[in-house]
Amino acid sequence: MKSRLVDELPELVRNKVISEEVAIKILGYYQSQESETPNKLFAIFGVLGSLLVGLGIILILAHNWDYFSRALKTGLALFPLILGQVLAGYAILKKKSGTWKEASGTFLFFTVGSSIGLVSQIYNIPGDLSTYVLIWILLCLPLIYLLKSNAVAMLHIAFSTFYAVSIGYGFNGLSEAPWIYVLLLALLMPHYLQLLKHQSEANVTSIFNWLLPLSVIITLGTFLERYGDLGYLTYIILFGLFYNIGKLPIFDDRKLRRNGYLIFGSVGTVVMLLICSFIGIWNFDSGSDLFVSKEFLMTLLLFGVTLALLIYLYSKQWMKQFNLFHFVFIIFTAFFFSGLLDGLIAAIFVNILVLVLGLVTIKLGADRYHFGILNYGLLIITALIVCRFFDTDMSYVIRGLLFVIVGVGFFLANYIMLKRKKSIVKV
Repeated sequence: MKSRLVDELPELVRNKVISEEVAIKILGYYQSQESETPNKLFAIFGVLGSLLVGLGIILILAHNWDYFSRALKTGLALFPLILGQVLAGYAILKKKSGTWKEASGTFLFFTVGSSIGLVSQIYNIPGDLSTYVLIWILLCLPLIYLLKSNAVAMLHIAFSTFYAVSIGYGFNGLSEAPWIYVLLLALLMPHYLQLLKHQSEANVTSIFNWLLPLSVIITLGTFLERYGDLGYLTYIILFGLFYNIGKLPIFDDRKLRRNGYLIFGSVGTVVMLLICSFIGIWNFDSGSDLFVSKEFLMTLLLFGVTLALLIYLYSKQWMKQFNLFHFVFIIFTAFFFSGLLDGLIAAIFVNILVLVLGLVTIKLGADRYHFGILNYGLLIITALIVCRFFDTDMSYVIRGLLFVIVGVGFFLANYIMLKRKKSIVKV
């Protein structure tokens, strides 16, 4: 569209639609935009090139490593790091393009890690994997802001998640809550908030909208050391928080594929409810100190934040119509604590809740004439029926009939809505 307009400028001037002065201003505007906007494809290949160069250097050195003296090994270990710093410094001082900064930042990120590892190996410096990764992350953290590098920010999230998983799930033999992970994410937030403020429509911002909630989902379980069963409630509340974040205008006004919070919140809520719909899940072993444990206090804090966000959405009148997904975390919290007394009753209530969620979603899809939402609601009900096949004693005939009924329901719901949509378009 832009190039077409620029090509038509001479004709518009000849036909006196616009003046020559206006045409020059339009042309100058688009030329300045092109010079300020880096080639996205070139930036991607620049980052990939940096990765390949770094890996290639490591492989070459590894193949001949045993034949080198200690001094030569040290020099070779530090040379990529020095080269990476020179490239990054050159990109900053010369105010190079975003492609330069992304490529040099990615290269420097990996050379920091390789240099630490090689020097530790050369001089037999003891340490474990999680400490090594943490030092690596902290040393490279300033690159995010010095180079304004999105690639380094993504690597920061990925390696922070790895660090949390490695010490939180006991991969090193001992498990402990990775509270430093929370600090690492907090240090990244200014960069992410700047992206939301100035580049909310950019593809790279959409990647962060998926990557950040995914990281939190993976690592949340690392904080549940003693009372793991409390994780069912904690995850439901977390998904409720994500869903309500996804309903903020800055996310909700974008295309669905750019709103990882909403999708993770919705799908995660349904998955957790389906898991909790089995009666066997409710055999909780709650100790006397459950309500004073750090796991409970963390869950309580998460509940308070999610409830505050829900109230904020309501006060701003951003909840355009009733949607049960907004309130599932509150309803399930009541079910969870009732399940500590009677698991059967809680399981029945959860099954009813999933069924109502499916029906509400179907109605929402029908009201909006949205086939995706409609079929999502039907899929929720189908998943609930499938789950009940595993813990109920039904004959194969009844099971087959249920599948037939669900299949017919899929067809009829889509057919009826298609007919309604066509009739509205004709009018």
